[in-house]
Amino acid sequence: MVLRLYDTRTRAKVDFTPIDPDRVRMYVCGPTVYDFAHIGNARPIIVFDLLFRLLRHVYGVAHVSYARNITDVDDKINERAAERGITIRELTNGTLAQFHQDIRELGVLMPDQVNQPGEPPQMIEPRATDHIEEMKAIIERLVARGVAYVAEEHVLFSVHAMEKLATVPRYGALARRSLDEMLAGARVDVAPYKRDAMDFVLWKPSHGNQPGWPSPLGIATPGRPGWHIECSAMSMATLLTPYGGGIACDDPARNVFDIHGGGIDLVFPHHENEIAQSCCAFDTPVMANVWMHNGFLQVESEKMSKSLGNFITIRELLGSDRFGGRAWHGDVLRLAMLRTHYRQPIDWTLQALNEAQQTLLRWYEEVPAGGSVDAGVIEALSDDLNTPAMLARLHQIADPADRAATLAFLGFGNDAAALKRDTQVSDGLRQEVEALLAARKVARAEKNWPESDRIRDELARLNIAVKDNKDGTTSWEVKL
Repeated sequence: MVLRLYDTRTRAKVDFTPIDPDRVRMYVCGPTVYDFAHIGNARPIIVFDLLFRLLRHVYGVAHVSYARNITDVDDKINERAAERGITIRELTNGTLAQFHQDIRELGVLMPDQVNQPGEPPQMIEPRATDHIEEMKAIIERLVARGVAYVAEEHVLFSVHAMEKLATVPRYGALARRSLDEMLAGARVDVAPYKRDAMDFVLWKPSHGNQPGWPSPLGIATPGRPGWHIECSAMSMATLLTPYGGGIACDDPARNVFDIHGGGIDLVFPHHENEIAQSCCAFDTPVMANVWMHNGFLQVESEKMSKSLGNFITIRELLGSDRFGGRAWHGDVLRLAMLRTHYRQPIDWTLQALNEAQQTLLRWYEEVPAGGSVDAGVIEALSDDLNTPAMLARLHQIADPADRAATLAFLGFGNDAAALKRDTQVSDGLRQEVEALLAARKVARAEKNWPESDRIRDELARLNIAVKDNKDGTTSWEVKL
């Protein structure tokens, strides 16, 4: 069976051929841990967890290395830590622990579940602040190659200088946009020390209470890295250096890894700048052989925004009644996320969560042991993670033991009791339902059938089952 993946760089599905089948390597941009992660952050975490599981199934659990970085130095982090009077490490330790708790409940594999004592780690979560020296080494290499320069205690990457190197890709090749198009669509910092508007920061000075480290290239003022250089350094440290590549290696072939993933919003400028840095530092035509990106998420057909009041965190979905008047089990959130193909935009709706819960309750009715992972599900996933086809196949599996084994492989818990236990009715939902039932009673008394039908549909959207009793009363319950 051939594994085919959609490559953003070529805009086509490609047959995935690892550089070395004994050490398949994938890097995914993880969260910036300054606050609770929102549900949009969960999408790449779940999508690439699924790909990690598939790669382990195809190539063997000992032959896949997955690095998912943690950005723990950033202006938002600095500001939040300063507001609380704590260090950025103290702040990010707390937010990272919360993030780990949240995604563990979503069925995401964690390092302590994957890595074996005494063996090289198969899953790594590099933190940016642990790789400052690697960042400085890459920056110094870029200056030496003439594609970066020092200006007013900053170090900047020169996009135009990159164009003079014959062996590296054209800047903008991933986004497939010209320099003029990228400049017109980007939020570019205007600074007098830049040689060109498209130049971006590799290192910047720290002042006052801002966190800082000794600067490279003889710059006297302590500083901190720009965002883009962090991932070039962390991917090098986790997926190149351990395998004979890295800053000390002059062989371009050893300084490429297999898959780089992230959200579609990262294509430009973040991933474009990563490619520029890494390819110019290591003189390679590509940074990674396959680039994968998941689509955007909106909530009830609207862009998720704090100003619209529909900004929702993973923690709120798991542990509060903010969305749909109840908390949701992590398996429900995982299934709802996988119903839409990862490259397509996803609409996060209450209806989708209700339908996901109903599906899981049916599948969890019987979970015998002894089954095997279904070949049809593997075939569907091997077609660029075709999760709609995967779900269609799951509905077709006749043997409950095979379905249970397949669901476990996909990251689901197979725990009906936990799923039912997490179905909570909040006071807010109860009041909303009672108000709708009262309005329905009035509509029916007035023979206003269109209004009665509209209220019925609204109750169904809330996953409420209504029963009209013989004595004229009405009872209701949340459908399980």
